[in-house]
Amino acid sequence: MVISLFATYLFSVVLLLITPGPVVALVTHTALRQGYRPAFITVAGSNLASLMLIVGAVVMLSGAVRIHPLSLPLAGVACSLYLGWLAADLWRQGGTEAHDEPRRGGFGVGFFTAIANPKDILFFAAFFPQFIRVTPDFALSVTLLTLGWVILDLLILSLWILSVRRCLPARSLPVVNRLTPLFLTGVALSGLALNSQAAFNVL
Repeated sequence: MVISLFATYLFSVVLLLITPGPVVALVTHTALRQGYRPAFITVAGSNLASLMLIVGAVVMLSGAVRIHPLSLPLAGVACSLYLGWLAADLWRQGGTEAHDEPRRGGFGVGFFTAIANPKDILFFAAFFPQFIRVTPDFALSVTLLTLGWVILDLLILSLWILSVRRCLPARSLPVVNRLTPLFLTGVALSGLALNSQAAFNVL
């Protein structure tokens, strides 16, 4: 195994996961609004989505499937629209009391938010393949890279949950209720612009 390459991969994953993004915003919002259990269920959904993105990257790397150049930009546009819808829904619910609102966290929401996350899509489509030579064996490399991602993903998102629950006072909840959908809206708009431009370039 190429230790330096694997260490670089793990460091890159840590940097990616500690940087606030749609999944972190949703998980921390859920932790503050609904508590530990819904937040960790949301993490489980997001982790499954990451595994599916890894499978997609592996399938493309193995040459089993060839995708049209327009596929990724169009998928990115669809994902950005989903994040925009989620932001609007969270904004609409922002003024309600925690016991009155429908559950906004959860396995399904975590799954779709993670699979629509632009930085995760970019990572697995473009960055992940650069580390596939961490060992001479393709299957072993995929296994190591996947395990590294899963463990770090669960660990870092869990730390986010514990941090916000322990460090943020209850009075900060209204601010979080408004900042989370605004952040998701920004991600959705930037993703929509970038993917629309990419699709236009292909055409």
